Amino acid sequence: MSSAMTASLTGKVALVTGASRGIGACVARRLALEGAIVVVNYVSNAEAAMAVVDEINNKGPGRGVAVKADLSDVEAGKWLVEETFRQLGKLDILVLNAGLMDLQTLDHISEEQYEKHFNINVKVPLFMAKHAAQHLKSGGRIIFFSTSLTMNTNVPPNYLLYVATKGAIQQITRVLAKDLGSKGITVNCVAPGPTDTDLFRHEKSEALIKQFESFHPMKRIGRPDEMAPIVATLAREESSWVNGQTWFVNGGFNV
Repeated sequence: MSSAMTASLTGKVALVTGASRGIGACVARRLALEGAIVVVNYVSNAEAAMAVVDEINNKGPGRGVAVKADLSDVEAGKWLVEETFRQLGKLDILVLNAGLMDLQTLDHISEEQYEKHFNINVKVPLFMAKHAAQHLKSGGRIIFFSTSLTMNTNVPPNYLLYVATKGAIQQITRVLAKDLGSKGITVNCVAPGPTDTDLFRHEKSEALIKQFESFHPMKRIGRPDEMAPIVATLAREESSWVNGQTWFVNGGFNV
């Protein structure tokens, strides 16, 4: 990475939800590597979050701070935005990565599971974006996360709730881009394909993972660190003309 690129986010403050592991942790590291001060949000694993923060602070040039918040609650999401302002004085980049994927077919879906999925994957991110938008200045960035499965013509039935919530996020991205564009705030979405995270591996056998790999043109699933440069690109000032887009980052999984 060039020194110019490394410094591209110097002076920026980023909040990354679900950043103690997986894609979120990789995104936090990458934004800090490019100079940002990063709030590493976590729900329960303080040790993992502090490991990410320590790595960030040891490598620089940006720095990190861990903040606990259970983002199954709208008020906790609002608090997290306010806490970022309280500790760091501003917010420039909001990365809404935290999510839930509990795989159930129609026969086994309960109202409780429905509410939980839409609460964590849609409601909380939406209202965090709303709260942050009241404070973001021109040049601010809101970056949602979805899934490439929304473009897949053969979605497994047990992904019903997950895909429904992530489809909603893509539409929210489009509408908020229009709503906030006049303020100079861009809103975009990253939609990974199958990626080697704890969330993806949950309730999947190794045989099923191998099946996903066999379906892929590149005969593997993605790595979390392959998503981080995409988020960093959207966060940079040079991406000011990218707005309302969902970028499918899947190595050709949908082709």
